[in-house]
Amino acid sequence: QEKWCHLSAALLGEDSEISQDQLYELLKYAALGKCHKAAQPSWCRIYHQSHLAGVVVVVLHEMSQLHFYRFYLQFKHLRKVFRHRFTLAPSANFPVSLYGEGANLKPQNTTQGLTSTSSECTTKSSDLQCDPIIQRYGEQKQGLTSYTLTLEEQKENDYPIEGSPGCKGYISTECDQQRTDSSPLFGLDCEMCLTAKGNEVTRVSLVDARGQCLLNELVKPESTVLNYRTRFSGITKKMLLPVKTRLSDIQTRLKKILPHDAVLVGHSLNSDLQALEMIYISVIDTSLLFARNEGRRFKLKFLAKAVLGKEIQCEQKLGHDPTEDARAALELAQFFIEQGPTKVAELNLEMLLTAEKLAEVSQNKAALQPQGCGFQEQLNEPPPLSKPCFLDCLQVTGQKPLLLGRQGLDSSGLCQSNLSTSNKQILQRALEDVPLSKFSIIQFSLGPEYLASHLHAGLNEKVRSKLTDMLTIYAGPFEENFCMKSVKKEFGRCGPIQSLTVVTETFQPYVCIQYEVLEAAQLAVESLNGAEVAGSCIKVQRPVTAAMLDCNVLIKELELDVENEGVIYVAGLKKSLTETDLQEEFSQLKDLETLFLPKDLQSGKHRNCCFLKFQKTQSAVDALEAINGWTMKGSELRSRNALAPGHLWRWICQMNHSNGEQGKHIFYEKMEQLSTCEQDLRKKVKKLDHHIKKLYRSLQNNTLCVVLFPGVNSTQGSQSSLGLMGIKDDEGRSAC
Repeated sequence: QEKWCHLSAALLGEDSEISQDQLYELLKYAALGKCHKAAQPSWCRIYHQSHLAGVVVVVLHEMSQLHFYRFYLQFKHLRKVFRHRFTLAPSANFPVSLYGEGANLKPQNTTQGLTSTSSECTTKSSDLQCDPIIQRYGEQKQGLTSYTLTLEEQKENDYPIEGSPGCKGYISTECDQQRTDSSPLFGLDCEMCLTAKGNEVTRVSLVDARGQCLLNELVKPESTVLNYRTRFSGITKKMLLPVKTRLSDIQTRLKKILPHDAVLVGHSLNSDLQALEMIYISVIDTSLLFARNEGRRFKLKFLAKAVLGKEIQCEQKLGHDPTEDARAALELAQFFIEQGPTKVAELNLEMLLTAEKLAEVSQNKAALQPQGCGFQEQLNEPPPLSKPCFLDCLQVTGQKPLLLGRQGLDSSGLCQSNLSTSNKQILQRALEDVPLSKFSIIQFSLGPEYLASHLHAGLNEKVRSKLTDMLTIYAGPFEENFCMKSVKKEFGRCGPIQSLTVVTETFQPYVCIQYEVLEAAQLAVESLNGAEVAGSCIKVQRPVTAAMLDCNVLIKELELDVENEGVIYVAGLKKSLTETDLQEEFSQLKDLETLFLPKDLQSGKHRNCCFLKFQKTQSAVDALEAINGWTMKGSELRSRNALAPGHLWRWICQMNHSNGEQGKHIFYEKMEQLSTCEQDLRKKVKKLDHHIKKLYRSLQNNTLCVVLFPGVNSTQGSQSSLGLMGIKDDEGRSAC
């Protein structure tokens, strides 16, 4: 009989926020298990890990928690399937923070990827048989044609290929003469900026075999520039203003310069050729030539220093110099050809990289050392160890990780996919390749046109505004001299109040109450509408705005949210009650699993409400009936089904404390810009949800699936990350 894996995690309130290291713990244990000395995560538990069929991580690039709740109704599959959600601190370089520095993935089925070496296999000067370079090319020197990529290797590493769907309109060079070991080498490098089209060339450099610069030209992009990437490209808006040269001009010049038997050399040359929209059949890619175990790649900056003894891409310079990079790649290829694989393997580049990282860690630690700390103390400390790369851990088991996504979406360089790859193409590739991999990372995106910072700012204000409206109720009319204290006391029994003000614009007084939790506002509408409060029979309603027209639909869907199954909200508690008191009072309730008592984020004091999570849904239904009208320590309790999962509750509280009038002006300015593309965004999100649904349905049972909204760091500030996770069961849902 098949043994089912399942996952347990009590993620309520403060416990719903985890660190990058804790996520790393989960993925490491899921992929490796106890047999490889990986420990159970500290914040959740995987049962029967050895029966896991695989691990799939879906990263929704440049999307955050606010996207999930702004388009909550569109994310129909995500909210109904995944039982566990958590928040993460946003990361500027998310994949690197997750898998360790130096990690570089490529598609699993690439021929450049090597089979994992055994644990006994070490690289020594007397025994180089296990070095990846020797395994790939042998020990003997060979001519340059032995190191050019085959057509199959170019396909697998996302080079532009004649007849490929994504290469429509690309030009093919006339350099079709047979290559020999004496064919001339040319180094090529491009700098790109992000436009509405994707990555477009802004500068091109070409050097000959002697390192002489033949071409160093600025190029005007065809589409609107979204990000000049000045830090890396060195390109600014001012530099491109007078430029008349277009991509077609560069294509023509390259065709004229390159002889018919030329061999192009570059570092990750596929991205340069994609940006140039050129197909070239004879290439040497130094990122693949010097590739590490499992196909991971060294950076050009490191190779230039370790192999050639040259410093390039210096931090003092603004951006990279493409001529310098083209020359470095060319000289690396020449060194490899002239010295041979054995000489390169003897450099022991992996060890040099480790030593360099340790030196950096040591320098950083020394810089942070307080003045007066003795030198002897530093000498006595053990050398700092760098965090092990997650991929190195997987290598031990012989697993080949798979990464699929759009190139240029993140600065880590992890994605090696085609620039023109769409979410649909990524999905198609995932449906084919994920079943062959034990560990997969699939990255989807809304597209560069939706990544502009002003769109994120507009979305942020729209979500903030809608949540504020949902937390707000209006009550009245009251008599002219009504007792405000009585009103506050009655409405306070529904939950913690953020603010209470009298509305004076009406003929009779009304009261505007903003709660801290959604459940309190909904409870007030349900229990006090038509009730007699402070001597008046009142009406209780939410604000009537365009954004609130679908409020009832949203409330219903939140109530049915899979994460709220078995969770109820209880209000009317006395603030003097401790968590221990409540545990004792509620102990008679059947199947009670967890109790969460919210705290004020500023004072740390308990609120007058709590959340109860039950092991069974029916037990929660029974508890709801029992608690309503229940008196505890002289206070009458009110309860209803939960609406806001723990991570959302925390986010709402943070929003309440930071919400001020200053945001409203930004909101109205951005609303007009945002509304023009929000309809398209809704369609995109709905389609994205459908892609994930299709991918999820294709997964084997007992597969751990984690969906990450990694958050956004922009000039408008950080936006919280959100994670959803679960193990697929035989019904296509995520097992608890």
